[in-house]
Amino acid sequence: MLRVRTIAAAACLGMTLMAATAFADQWDKKTILTVSQSIQVPGKVLPPGTYVMKLYNSLGNRNVVQIFNENETEVLATILAIPNYRLKPTDKTHFSYWETSIGRPVPLKSWFYPGDNFGQEFAYPKDAATEIARETREEVPAIHTEKPAELQTAELGLVEPSGEEKPIFKTWEPEAKREEPMPAPKVGSAPVAKEPAPEPAALPETASYLPLFSILGFGSLASSLALKVIRKRR
Repeated sequence: MLRVRTIAAAACLGMTLMAATAFADQWDKKTILTVSQSIQVPGKVLPPGTYVMKLYNSLGNRNVVQIFNENETEVLATILAIPNYRLKPTDKTHFSYWETSIGRPVPLKSWFYPGDNFGQEFAYPKDAATEIARETREEVPAIHTEKPAELQTAELGLVEPSGEEKPIFKTWEPEAKREEPMPAPKVGSAPVAKEPAPEPAALPETASYLPLFSILGFGSLASSLALKVIRKRR
């Protein structure tokens, strides 16, 4: 009976560890990357071998990716990534690379975790981004710092094949601190009060004096009849 309980407890412990591992992988997107040739990542060239990739802060406003050695005892690179999107997610990890000239390490472009629509596209230092953009004839995300402590506040740009750079993100700030600017009032949108029309100095003459003469005539006639009646009584 003791042996059965021990086996059951071990099985439960194993299932718990598997669940915890799966949850951790979903949270930090832990991924094993094995390459048979040297590849370029922002700020470093990785020789052939096996590496571990994780999101350093998957709940932050920016995605910071860390690359470890196979045993996860050393951080080889800390990289800032920007969101990338794909229409059809797959059940396997997907990496894409920039196409460059033969003989140089292939630059890593993006990384998608299994089942995710949103992935990570890596921002390269300005010089490296300019070189990749010139070779690939495509726009490449660029970052103006290589210090891990400055990644959350660094400005990002998009380097064009011509070497010119245009901004894509300004200095990072928490969503809670962002305030929408008040809309500027539109010129001429306020209603204009109309001045009251001046009163006319005299009323317009819209009728003749004939009715007034008629009334006066009837009044005179009535007065003369009344005087005759009074004289007869006397």
